[in-house]
Amino acid sequence: MTAKNQMQRIVGEALWGMCAADAMSMPVHWYYSVRDIKNEFNGWIHCFNPPREKHPTSILTLSNAAGSGRSGWSSGSRPPVIGNIILHDKLSYWKRPGGSVHYHQGLQAGQNTLNTLCALRVGKALSSGGFCSMTEPLAQAAVLSDYVQFMTTPGSHDDTYAESFHRSFFSDWQDSRPTSPSKVLEFAEKRCKQKMNVHPPDSQLDAIGCLPMSIPFILLSASDDEEKAVTASVQFVRLTHPHPKLDKFVALYARALHATLNGACLRQQAEAALKSPTLDVWDTCQSFMHRAARLPIASEERLKVHQSAVEVLGLACYTKGALSSLFYLAHEFHSDIQGGILANTNCGGENCNRGAALGALLGSHAGHLGKSVPQEWKDSLISGREYIPDILQKLF
Repeated sequence: MTAKNQMQRIVGEALWGMCAADAMSMPVHWYYSVRDIKNEFNGWIHCFNPPREKHPTSILTLSNAAGSGRSGWSSGSRPPVIGNIILHDKLSYWKRPGGSVHYHQGLQAGQNTLNTLCALRVGKALSSGGFCSMTEPLAQAAVLSDYVQFMTTPGSHDDTYAESFHRSFFSDWQDSRPTSPSKVLEFAEKRCKQKMNVHPPDSQLDAIGCLPMSIPFILLSASDDEEKAVTASVQFVRLTHPHPKLDKFVALYARALHATLNGACLRQQAEAALKSPTLDVWDTCQSFMHRAARLPIASEERLKVHQSAVEVLGLACYTKGALSSLFYLAHEFHSDIQGGILANTNCGGENCNRGAALGALLGSHAGHLGKSVPQEWKDSLISGREYIPDILQKLF
């Protein structure tokens, strides 16, 4: 196999892993009690499922349809972006009396949530652009222009939920409504400078959902040096998630993924991340790792240890905790992509965005090991089948 074909395989498995982990978790996204997962799905999840109509801990109806956060945090009288600018036919779910609406109402088994779908769009825009480097402003402009067109086009996707960063972006965008690549980039850069200087910053932007759309910037920088890959991902995240704390977290993940793409041991990369000053949770992780190692592989008892670890390290969306949980799972399942994806799902919490980033790491390492995402999973991934072959063909 040529070096080019080898890298095509590795990048492909990273994309399939990203999609598989997100789609697997979609029906139990933000299930904060793992008992709810087991009860509602008659056991632990082991295959793709559609979401239930109701979600046991949904706060969708409390979300701010006009911008970031919850409706009670809203200031002023901004018109809702949900139903008007994005998610054109979904506002009724956000306003349904009684709550408990599933965040991904309407998706089918094997479909991806909005953030991972946006990541696939990023991959398509970048692979089609013929850019010399993913750090080029033209690359960022092309991605942002496609993002605006995709999000503001009625019927472009089936998801019901858009997290805070989407709502914040389009709440600001609706005043001038730029669409050309240069104008959208100009808008995003100006917005970034403004929001980086707001005190306190919007805490809802400090979330693991910042990673999925940055993943293609790293994957398509696999042949570049590490600093270019890190710069490309950090620069782009600033345009969607302008929060001063995020640079160090995005850089930590980008370095680990770039190294793994180029053959580094994922287990060692995960250990280094967990020991790093950015996370500094290695001592906490070790107690769970030692307990898990004494239990049979793939046993329910071992899964329960991992569930406890994720609950302690970070079950919610906030970046530091979610990234700690992600690298813990990457360490424990470094050579087992199927087991890692299923464990991430069955740990609950913010398992979709955490899973997408974990799946890209596991997939890239699997590619080096001659392993892959199970073919039956690939065959069932609706968005993956649509986008990934085209991305790889144009890229390689």
